Amino acid sequence: MPRSVSRPEFFLDRSLARRIVAGALREAGWSLRTHIEVYGARDQEVEDVEWLELCGSEGWVVLTVDARIRYRPNEVSAIRRHRVKAFALASGNLRARDQASRFLVNGDRVRAACTDLGPFVYAVYANGIERIFPA
Repeated sequence: MPRSVSRPEFFLDRSLARRIVAGALREAGWSLRTHIEVYGARDQEVEDVEWLELCGSEGWVVLTVDARIRYRPNEVSAIRRHRVKAFALASGNLRARDQASRFLVNGDRVRAACTDLGPFVYAVYANGIERIFPA
């Protein structure tokens, strides 16, 4: 059963520095699962469309570095079909602590956006979020 919108459960894509980012978010009270926790030994073999489908069906909100996911036809189809909610760091060149900080600084904005129906992708900036998909 999906988590309530007031306390969403997040899924950290393998593109994030999972130990540091997951640790910082959990320390701040975020409920989450990492890609490797879900997929274990298959972690590197799992295609984006597979984990996007799982996130949609479980109601998990995606956190990723990959803002370009909104341009790939297979991923776009999966996001739409499974009504995925996703937040992608606007910069892919951040250190792990800075990745975590971007999500933490925007935590209230992220949780508020999660009350909207998916599908969507928001870009996460240093001090704000912006809906980038659908345009």
